Amino acid sequence: MATLTARPSSIPLSLDLEKMVDFDGDRFFDLCQRNRELRIEKTAQGEIVMMSPAGGRTSSRNSIITRQLVEWSERESSGAAFDSSGGFELPNGAVRSPDAAWVELDRLRDLASGQEERFLPLCPTFVVELRSPSDALDSIRKKMEEYVENGARLGWLIEPRSRRVHVYRPGKEVETLASPREVSAEPELRGFVLQLKRVWDPGW
Repeated sequence: MATLTARPSSIPLSLDLEKMVDFDGDRFFDLCQRNRELRIEKTAQGEIVMMSPAGGRTSSRNSIITRQLVEWSERESSGAAFDSSGGFELPNGAVRSPDAAWVELDRLRDLASGQEERFLPLCPTFVVELRSPSDALDSIRKKMEEYVENGARLGWLIEPRSRRVHVYRPGKEVETLASPREVSAEPELRGFVLQLKRVWDPGW
């Protein structure tokens, strides 16, 4: 069953598309390409979730996070960083677009020819989700758990309003950091430390 869910409404609006179109495989990719103004994900159960563009302050915060990850990745040169527009097809069939992500070059080079221009068929090694005011905490926590269950070695859920960072690692309890000035990705991402001053307070 395929459904279409509109967000950020606190009450999801679902549309049953089962008799209209099968959104498996290339059809889902094409749907996303035709609706670039939206951020579209698909759950492992086949539910299609469409989210409107981020608000200004959330977008600014996310750019700060992504910039730091990209700068570190270019210095370290063993992997590639991705922003929130990148799609990843997880082993469980879900297609997710984390706010920021990183993958080792060895894994990317193993992709078949042509796959690099579509949703990448893998789970990122490292993922970041930045909670916006409209995000339900339970939903975004489940997404973080899904990343870890599908192969992510490290995940950060960042909550600007409460100034908390929740750290996810496979086989470990979630660690919550209260008002940290920085957070280290060691040992998974050697040398990457995210500075949080401007994430907490973008300056406007």
